[in-house]
Amino acid sequence: MSSLKEPFLVLVVDDSPVARKLVEHALPPHDHKLLFAKTGLEALDLFSKQRPALVITDWLMPDLSGMELCQRIRAEFRGTYAYIILLTGVSEKSQLVKALQAGADDYLTKPFHPDELLARAGVGRRMVELHREIEAKNRQLEQMTLTDELTGLPNRRGIKDWAKRQISGAERHGFSLWVVIADLDHFKSVNDTYGHEAGDTVLKTFAEILQSHTRQCDMCARIGGEEFVIVLTHADREGVELAINRIRERFCAHKFVFGNRGVVVTASFGITGIRLGESRDIDRLMAQADKALYGAKRLGRNRVELADIAVC
Repeated sequence: MSSLKEPFLVLVVDDSPVARKLVEHALPPHDHKLLFAKTGLEALDLFSKQRPALVITDWLMPDLSGMELCQRIRAEFRGTYAYIILLTGVSEKSQLVKALQAGADDYLTKPFHPDELLARAGVGRRMVELHREIEAKNRQLEQMTLTDELTGLPNRRGIKDWAKRQISGAERHGFSLWVVIADLDHFKSVNDTYGHEAGDTVLKTFAEILQSHTRQCDMCARIGGEEFVIVLTHADREGVELAINRIRERFCAHKFVFGNRGVVVTASFGITGIRLGESRDIDRLMAQADKALYGAKRLGRNRVELADIAVC
């Protein structure tokens, strides 16, 4: 949320230089940064570029009326909230109701008192800042729904949302994409023998190793229990197997100490990929990688297995 000490960006729209000056004198410069437009179309252009938090517009203008400007702002900039005050000489309630229905938040009849305009601008500022605070909290809540609380990695929903976009890109632009399922070996015995706190330490350590051994264009996630997913792009088969084996070896080499005992935990991995130009969805890819993972488990664990498919 913007600090109250920061100048509040205000777009003033009026074809009269005298009217613009009256608004300017009513809003102290240390609290407000003003932009000026002489027409509705000029106002739309400025709004698009600057995204002011408050718009103060006259009703009557050469091209667009203030009511039409309200409608355009609300229709064309749905992702940006601005508080709109309409200045008008109209006193008929029916017309004012139409203006509010068109998207204006408030109106002030001319001639206005400077202190009243300042007070109404203050209301607008509080509304904008409240709206920004709510948006920030909503983004935070959305992020929480996509994140595993223990490891800080994306969760199942987070990785699926990201992977769907990457798969679409791989199909469209023809780059390679690989999905890896990882599962910690005999993890239940760690919890049973040393407690859940020890198990959490193992999970967080594995997550840290995944993050430190993957590129920015890749993503890793915890999808439940001791199971993780890694999605890699722009790599060939040899490079992917080398990268995953590096992760496996690094984790296997890490020595945990619980109580007075040193403990080694290993992980198994299953890999699948999409052929160039092939259409796949993330659920099918994860199922294919999971099948390869079970193969790694059957063959003794602490190993990497590739799904039996032809991949480029």
